Amino acid sequence: MIKNFDIIIVGGGAAGFFTAINIAEKNPKLKIAILERGKEVLSKVRVSGGGRCNVTHACFEPNELVKFYPRGEKELRGPFHQFCSGDTIEWFEKHGVELKIEEDGRMFPVSNSSQTIIDCFLKATEKLGIKVLTGQSVQSIFKKENHWKIDTQTDNYAAEKLIMATGSNPKIWEMLQEQGHAIVSPVPSLFTFNIKDSRIKELPGVAAQVTVNVKDTKLESTGPLLITHWGMSGPAILKLSAWGARILHDKNYQFTIFVNWLNDVDTADAEKILKDLKQEHAKKAVSKKSPFDFPNRLWESLVLASEINEETKWADLSKNQLQHLALQLTKAKFQVNGKSTFKEEFVTAGGIDLKEINFKTMESKIHENLYFAGEIVNIDAITGGFNFQNAWTSGFILAQNI
Repeated sequence: MIKNFDIIIVGGGAAGFFTAINIAEKNPKLKIAILERGKEVLSKVRVSGGGRCNVTHACFEPNELVKFYPRGEKELRGPFHQFCSGDTIEWFEKHGVELKIEEDGRMFPVSNSSQTIIDCFLKATEKLGIKVLTGQSVQSIFKKENHWKIDTQTDNYAAEKLIMATGSNPKIWEMLQEQGHAIVSPVPSLFTFNIKDSRIKELPGVAAQVTVNVKDTKLESTGPLLITHWGMSGPAILKLSAWGARILHDKNYQFTIFVNWLNDVDTADAEKILKDLKQEHAKKAVSKKSPFDFPNRLWESLVLASEINEETKWADLSKNQLQHLALQLTKAKFQVNGKSTFKEEFVTAGGIDLKEINFKTMESKIHENLYFAGEIVNIDAITGGFNFQNAWTSGFILAQNI
């Protein structure tokens, strides 16, 4: 028996729920169902932001906000003028969820729990009579006359409008390819770098404000870097991995990076600073105290790597040693061998080709009444609440249009 709905949304994640709620609020007469393949809905929301759910980012200017999206910058400009971070805050407040801004601009529910967002969505779907159906793994989608047919492992559905909000799901991409859509092949984005190097081996947990660039590319990033047991992480590395998702994939995650531990000081200036320190601290041991704004342990490691032993005093530094140390501080070379997933927040670059979507409506240019919300399309962002903002914006625009 075929179960009929006006609208079917495939994918019970952030984008799917937000879209469904907004459609139902604007037109309560529509019969809407969300199909989720898993036993639970909103599972990615639950683990996001370390279980606190990083809802959005305190960047309220659309033209600034788009700069956080390595893929989708141009396409999102119009949509963000319709529904931006400020609108997200207002929407959640209207639905009983207050958000707060943290120092780095990330925004979380005041409760510090992703459960607040989940409860908000579940309460709204129940109140609006939206059917949430779990254990519905979609096996095929096809258009018949003016309806979409959706077959799952257990049931058959039909709907006038079909919304795909399945995130990075290869099986669904394949089905959409069969319907004539082009898929930009997926590669990981937002990952940490695996580095085995004696300079950082004993330093997990140490952080510094740096500039990092990838050898023989234009890829460069500035921000906090965190040394970990397996290599390097932190915003500077994650940003680099997002902007370089395709390039680093093509290099098979084997490449060289240069780290400037002094952030914006170049090698020549670093040498001058070291010469002044040599005059100033002539009688002190070089390795004892970091003269820069990063931990002593890191300083000591860079000093030893410059072939300066622990006892050497500033006055006894040779010109060669000074130059060597200036290079370690501003152009420390590290070999990256592989990557690790960043927490549970795996993000994929790739998805439906953006040329095949009308960004005024989020409707497919190939099929009428087929829509897309969230990460199923070839849009992704750096970490900080931006991927969720794309989900809210696409869902809102889609709902407005329907």
